[in-house]
Amino acid sequence: MCTRVFWNTNKTALLVGRSMDWPTSTEPKLYVFPRGIARDGGLVGTQRFIAENTVRWTSKYGSIVTGAYDLGSFDGFNERGLAMHLLYLTAADYGPRDPNLPALHSGVWGQALLDNAATVEEALALHAGYHLVKAQARGREASLHLALEDASGDSAIIEYIDGKPVIHHGREFRVMTNDPTYDEQLALVRQLDLASATRETPLPGNVNPVDRFQRATFFLYHLRETESLRQAVARVLGIIRNCSVPFDAPYKEAGSVYNTEYRTVCDLTHRRYYFELADSPNVIWADLDSFDLSPGAPAMVLDPDDINLAGNVSAAFTACQAPF
Repeated sequence: MCTRVFWNTNKTALLVGRSMDWPTSTEPKLYVFPRGIARDGGLVGTQRFIAENTVRWTSKYGSIVTGAYDLGSFDGFNERGLAMHLLYLTAADYGPRDPNLPALHSGVWGQALLDNAATVEEALALHAGYHLVKAQARGREASLHLALEDASGDSAIIEYIDGKPVIHHGREFRVMTNDPTYDEQLALVRQLDLASATRETPLPGNVNPVDRFQRATFFLYHLRETESLRQAVARVLGIIRNCSVPFDAPYKEAGSVYNTEYRTVCDLTHRRYYFELADSPNVIWADLDSFDLSPGAPAMVLDPDDINLAGNVSAAFTACQAPF
């Protein structure tokens, strides 16, 4: 299900954190993609998912992302400091296929924007020329909404409701979880008393999306600026951990679980990517600027499911073929 928080008021670094909550492992891997990769928005892995008039492109910018099932990227940022995060939204409805627009499936929605846009404004302009098709993987639909941020502090949320895109664009849109729709989430969070809060202020504490949205908003509002990058990252991780779903916590139906599988922090100022598996004692990170992103350079991959990984793991990536 997931939570996303963007701290864009701290001068030390623009940081965005997210959790990935899912009932089973998404088999996450970290990828670094150079410029010049040719992609087809109609392919899910090697299988043709959209038959005609698909979005095809060659990546203009290099990026570092977390992939899911080797079928698409759900989190990450590019060399220009544009970041994206795909989160689940049951209400997502992309509408009937418009044959006049080139289509791409929802699993590569974020990657298409990272490959071709440097800012939120550019990403929104590109997005207007696409038609999204809901992909499927492992028996589940990729019913998604998208958060974007860039190195200027700009932010946008894109949802498809009743077949139409609903876009919230502005620096103030800093928190996202899941259902209900973003308009409804904003209306609910306005009921919080943020300015005069103390430890006695009642705060929703369960793991449903509304409670996580309000809790993330509450703690983000009270973050204090710090000149220490280490402390800044710790503050964002602290909020994301607070909004994470503990192992075996009950979810929608009795007996159902959507544990937090991993957490990330994108440093859009220094182009550093932090990653934390929920069942690992270590936080790892990689510096995008340390990789060769020139056209023709190999894609690089790291499987984070290794108890021995800790700290800067940039040198631990190995060459691979880009899986999507």
